[in-house]
Amino acid sequence: MKTLSAPLSSTLTALALVTAMTSTHAQQATPSAVPGYAYGQRTLATSPVTLAELKQLQTSLLFSDDDVKALRQSKAILVDQTDAILDVWYGFVAGTPHLVHFFGNAATGKPDGAYLEAVRKRFALWILDTADASFDQRWLDWQHEIGLRHHRTKKNRTDGANSVPQVDFRHIPALTIPITTTLKPFLAKKGAAAEEVEKMHAAWVKAVLLQSILWSQPYVRDGQF
Repeated sequence: MKTLSAPLSSTLTALALVTAMTSTHAQQATPSAVPGYAYGQRTLATSPVTLAELKQLQTSLLFSDDDVKALRQSKAILVDQTDAILDVWYGFVAGTPHLVHFFGNAATGKPDGAYLEAVRKRFALWILDTADASFDQRWLDWQHEIGLRHHRTKKNRTDGANSVPQVDFRHIPALTIPITTTLKPFLAKKGAAAEEVEKMHAAWVKAVLLQSILWSQPYVRDGQF
C-alpha cells in the first residue's frame, strides 16, 4: 500500500480532527447560533450587482423557474445529509494541498482547526441556502459579503483567523465541478427518479456557478465586472 508523505498525512489528520469536532452538531445549529452567519442582516453592504444584472446572469446560465423548483426539491433531500456532504468536501480539500493552504495558519502553514470548524458551520447553512435561494436583494447582498470574505478585503476578519490573505480567484469557479459532482449521489439517496436527480443536479451546477460569478466581483477591476 502506498504511504502518504508526512506533510499530507498531517494535513489529513488535522482535517479529520476538525470533521470529528463539528459533525456532531453542525447540522443542528440554527442560523442565529452560527458565528459570522449574516444572511439578511441590515449591516451587510448593498451588492454592487443590481437585481437586473442578476437576472441577466441567470438568463446567460439558462437558469429558469424549473431550476428553482428543482433546488427546492433538493432541500428536503439534503437537509439531513449536510454533515455527510461536508465530510466529502472537506476530505477533498484535505487531499488537495493547494486548497487546504487557504485554511492554513500564515505563520506555521498548518491547517487552522478553529478556522475550519467555523467555516464548516456556515458551509452547512450554505447548502440549505442554495437550495432555498430567493434571489432577492437580501440574497444578493449576502453573496457580495461572501465574495468579500474570500477576497483580501475581508478574509480572516469574521473568524479572527491568522491565515493567508485571500483565496486566489482561479480556484473559486473551478470548485463548481468537485462540489456539484460529489453532491449528485446525495441527491439520489432518497428515492427520487433518475430524471429528477438529473434536473436537481443541473440546477445545482447553475446555482453554484452563479454564486462563484457573484463572488468574483471584488476581484475584478471597477467597470469590468
